[in-house]
Amino acid sequence: MGILDSVVSAFTNSTAGGAANPQAAALAEHLSQILGGAQGGGLSQLVQSFEKNELGNIIQSWIGSGQNLPISAAQITQVLGQGRLGQIAAQLGTNHQDVANQLSQLLPQLVDKLTPNGQLPSGSAGGGANIASILQSLTR
Repeated sequence: MGILDSVVSAFTNSTAGGAANPQAAALAEHLSQILGGAQGGGLSQLVQSFEKNELGNIIQSWIGSGQNLPISAAQITQVLGQGRLGQIAAQLGTNHQDVANQLSQLLPQLVDKLTPNGQLPSGSAGGGANIASILQSLTR
């Protein structure tokens, strides 16, 4: 089972109250925080972080209707910060580089799916339930 399958399974199980792979569940929870609000600030704050780090063109490609530009693990580290990735890595029982690699694959797809009309969702759109359904759609 790939990391995306594990994350989907963990997120689905955790939102349904079931048991899940703790590592994948932790990553799913962090993705929900990064994209859906909570402690991560949500998608609009993520966009601001990309722009602050002069990587706005990358996230705008994910939001827009054209092709998604790739992002490297180093750029993920630049945007999210070593501290945040370190926290995620500690929870997952892995290293910072693995987390950055996983997020470099997942974030473009998730942001793209959260912004189907080429715009940031308003209000509470993009919350946990929406992220869970998007994660499920990515594995089909």
